[in-house]
Amino acid sequence: MCQYWSTSMFTKEVAGTANALVGGWGNLGGGVTQIVMGSVLFPLFKTGMSAETAWRTVSIVPACVGALTGFTILRISDDCPKGNYKEMKQNGIMQEVSASASFRDGALNFNTWLLFIQYGCCFGVELTMNNASASYFKKEFELNTETAAAIASIFGWMNLFARGLGGFTSDKFNAKMGMRGRLIWQTVCLLIEGIMFLIFAQTKSLGLAIFILVIFSSFVQAAEGSTYGIVPYVDPPSTGSIAGIVGAGGNTGAVCFGLCFRQLESIKTAFNIMGYSILASAFLTFLVMIKGHRSMLGGEDSEAIKTA
Repeated sequence: MCQYWSTSMFTKEVAGTANALVGGWGNLGGGVTQIVMGSVLFPLFKTGMSAETAWRTVSIVPACVGALTGFTILRISDDCPKGNYKEMKQNGIMQEVSASASFRDGALNFNTWLLFIQYGCCFGVELTMNNASASYFKKEFELNTETAAAIASIFGWMNLFARGLGGFTSDKFNAKMGMRGRLIWQTVCLLIEGIMFLIFAQTKSLGLAIFILVIFSSFVQAAEGSTYGIVPYVDPPSTGSIAGIVGAGGNTGAVCFGLCFRQLESIKTAFNIMGYSILASAFLTFLVMIKGHRSMLGGEDSEAIKTA
């Protein structure tokens, strides 16, 4: 919903930057939550109760903040620059669109599912790492909970600029090369993400692991921004449904990768599966064929696109 909302607020030419900044700064909450819960609230609560009870109690705080934020948005926000959809439909400014037809068209578009998989291999990886990285650093490098949580928060803090930079770069590639430029950037982000993750999984030095984590997380989030630079072009009338389906790919990816950690005895094996999955997803970009736009394999932009 968030990504569809930002798409409706800005033109497609800057969709990458707009969506990426909104999504990135939203995901920044992951980094803030990691460091506040693990390094501030947890030690504070732990002084008056057991460690397990303290952690469970601390987990209530993000839920309360989220509920308050949702209520605030509901009360003060607009649906789009022209106002709220309900009023626009009543005044005949906005055409009524069938939700079922929009979802059907979006779900039947092959490109939607390619982006679904790719988003699972970037945002799904981010969600997985937000959950697993603190535990990994604690066990692998024998750190205490507070230090491990602080290091793990780096992944979320990269959202401060990395996802926005990914979307901005996608827009710049689009300005020079059209949709093919966006697709090339998408491929580059996923390839570097996969390579960096495989290197991270083999790193034995704490300092080097942190350095690789910074690079890896930057391209994870750049790929997220790049993905939503492509989404508004897939089928404009069904953008909301497509944005939702692609977004669900992130959660699906997190579930699948999370199962790897639970079912496999070796965390290194789980990391390798994730890394090679990311690399494989990069090549799906060659299958993305958006009507009226050049693809990775060739073709020409339509006259309407050239003169737009």
